[in-house]
Amino acid sequence: MSGTGFEKGFMALSLRQKLTAIALPVYWLVLFFLAHIPIPDVVYRARVSDKSLHFAAYLILVFLLWFAISPDDKVSWRRARVWWTLLATALYGVVDELLQDYVGRTCDVTDFLANLVGLLTGLILFMFLTFWPAFLVVTGIVVFTLTNLARADLAGLLPRTSVIFYFSAYGIFTLLWIRYMALFQALRAPRPRWLIGASVVPAAFLLTAKLSSIILGKDFSRRHVIVSAAAIAVVILTVFLAALSRRSCARGPSSDFERPV
Repeated sequence: MSGTGFEKGFMALSLRQKLTAIALPVYWLVLFFLAHIPIPDVVYRARVSDKSLHFAAYLILVFLLWFAISPDDKVSWRRARVWWTLLATALYGVVDELLQDYVGRTCDVTDFLANLVGLLTGLILFMFLTFWPAFLVVTGIVVFTLTNLARADLAGLLPRTSVIFYFSAYGIFTLLWIRYMALFQALRAPRPRWLIGASVVPAAFLLTAKLSSIILGKDFSRRHVIVSAAAIAVVILTVFLAALSRRSCARGPSSDFERPV
C-alpha cells in the first residue's frame, strides 16, 4: 500500500481504532525494553511475584493486539486471525525469554507459561466481550493483580509513585465504568440514578481489592484507600458537573432574561 493509501486508510479509522493502533507499538516497545534491562532493586525489595507481572503484561498486550486488528469483533476460534494472534504473541514470548540470558537475567519456562496464561485469559475474555467491556475487565484484572502481587508495602518503598499509581488506576477504572454505563445501560449524567450507578461498582471494586490484600496477608494501607476513593470521587464529580454544564447550555437563557423590558 502506498504512503497515501496508508494515510487514507488510517484517517478512515475511528478515534478509538487510531488510539489502539498507536498504543500497541508503543506498549510493545516499552514491554521489550523493560524485559531486557536488569531487574530494578525496588522489585526485589518489594518481593514482587514476577509471574503476576508476566501475566498482566501479556494480558494487556493481547488486548491491544486483538482490538487493533479486530476492533469490533469478538474472538471466534474458527477464524484464522485468532490463531495468528496467539501464535505471534506466544512466539514473541519465547524469543523474549531466550534473550534474557544476554541481559543478565534468567530464561525461565515458568515465565513463558505465565505469559501464555495471560494471552489465553485475554482471548477467552474476548470471546464474550467487545472493546469497552473488555477494556474495563482487563483494567480491573491488571489493577487487582498489581495491587496484590507485592508482599512488601510499596507506599514505604515508593511513596510518590504508589500515590500516582492508585489515583490513576482507580480514576481510569471509574472512567471506563462510566463509559460502559453510557453505552450498555443507557444511563448518563446528571440523573440521580447515574450517581448511584457510577459510584457502586468502583467502590465495590476498591473494597474487594483491599479485602483481598488483607486476606493475602498484606498490611492494610489507609493511605491507598483514601487516594483511590478520592480518584473515584473526582472522576464522578467532574463528569457530573460537566453534564450539568452541558444541559444548562443546551437550555439557553432563562425565561426571565428573554422577557422584553
